[in-house]
Order: sequence, then structure tokens, then C-alpha cells
Amino acid sequence: QYLNAAGIGCIGIVDDDVVSLSNLHRQVLFDTTDIGKPKVSAAAAKLRLMNPDTELIEYQMRLNKNNCLDLINEFDVVVDCTDNFSSRYMINDACVLKNKPVVFAAVSMFEGQVAVFNVSRKGKQNSGNYRDLFPVQPEQGEVMNCTEAGVLGVLPGIIGSIQASEVIKLITGTGEPLINRLLTYNTTDN
Repeated sequence: QYLNAAGIGCIGIVDDDVVSLSNLHRQVLFDTTDIGKPKVSAAAAKLRLMNPDTELIEYQMRLNKNNCLDLINEFDVVVDCTDNFSSRYMINDACVLKNKPVVFAAVSMFEGQVAVFNVSRKGKQNSGNYRDLFPVQPEQGEVMNCTEAGVLGVLPGIIGSIQASEVIKLITGTGEPLINRLLTYNTTDN
């Protein structure tokens, strides 16, 4: 929502899921009239009402090893909003191969993380990537997912706003993005 409102020229949305009631407390772009609709088309419809000048490209599909490189190649910055480790590692690896920066975010229970990976820096080696921070993908069931652990509804909004800010910093060249740094935010801290 914030990238669209900021006037980002082109945004691609990739998802194969449909809106469910359990999404509404944390995915505030949707409302009860969207239940059962594909998330991609429901999101794009709302975003077009907010800013009709943004080009929104809808990919009603699951990102996978067969389409990941081609999709990522179409964009300047990749925004990782996924909720599973296999997708995070796949996105990271594709961004490394295609030399694309990725703005990563994750949420679980009361805590969220944001980082900026794989940024080309003039005269220097690219910044670190997700595998530098988390070299080994957790085994299935080793870490609880959002369905098992839950997530405080306001947390994705907070983390998503920080993530959008990092994208804007990268695009505009202003400020100091979270390159080679991991921001951790816990809603239970003072």
C-alpha cells in the first residue's frame, strides 16, 4: 500500500492464495467482501483505487523454481513478503543470480525482522545475502509457521511499513538502508 501510494511506477504482485477470514486481522488491505477472491486480484483492485497511475502486474501463481528467475528479472527491487523458508531461500538465490537487491521481512508471534540483501555497491563487493545471515534452511517443522505460532495483527503493518521505507531508500538513493544489518522489532519490548 505504501509503495503504491508513494508512486512507485510498477509493482508486480505474486501470490497463488485466496483471501480468508483468518487473514483479515493482519492483511488490512482486504475486507470481508474479498473472502474467497484471489489475493492478487483483490489487492490490485484496491491499490488501483488508491493510485491509478501505478502499473500493477498481477501474477496469480505460486513462485517456484520454474518461474522465479524470469519474474525477478522483470523488476529492479524484490520485496520478499513470503511466509515460508523455502520461498525465502529461493528468492534470495534468484536475486543473487540476477544481481537484484531484495528487501526481506518476516513476522512471527510478536516479533518481526527487516533487512536489505544483495545490493550492488560501486567499487565494492555486493552486500551480504540471506544465506550469509542464515546459511542453513531450517528443517520442516523445526520452526513454527504463522499458522502454528500466530502473529499479532499490527506487527505485519509495522514491519511492512519499515520494509516499504527500505525500498524507497534504495530506489531514491536517500538515507542509509539496512544493508548488512538486521532490524529486529518486538512488540512486547518497551
